[in-house]
Amino acid sequence: MRSYRKELWFHVPTRRAFINITQEVEVCLRESGIREGLALVNAMHITASVFINDDEAGLHHDYEAWLERLAPHEPVHQYRHNVGEDNADAHMKRQIMGREVVVAVTEGRLDLGPWEQIFYGEFDGRRKKRVLVKIIGE
Repeated sequence: MRSYRKELWFHVPTRRAFINITQEVEVCLRESGIREGLALVNAMHITASVFINDDEAGLHHDYEAWLERLAPHEPVHQYRHNVGEDNADAHMKRQIMGREVVVAVTEGRLDLGPWEQIFYGEFDGRRKKRVLVKIIGE
């Protein structure tokens, strides 16, 4: 069995964003040379997420509105975590959206469904953050 590891770095200029990273993960898979196995993709920060869903602007807008209703950013004083920080909502949004995804690798390709794409979700941007891609297999 072989293993491959690469960090993808992002600097989102806004507080929140959803970025399709499917192509970056596909590049990693090609670099790995692995044809059969598993690809783990995970956010390495506690205010960011990696998830799989459709790449559709209306859905992304709906996610943003839904997450803001569940864990509103303001008023920031509503959270005990926000002592010297204002990102408690980002921690909660990450918890809802998840830390990582695992995708099967079959015949050298990500084994995704017809509309599935891999996304990096940023909930407290404006600084450099990373995503880990770890691929194992043969």
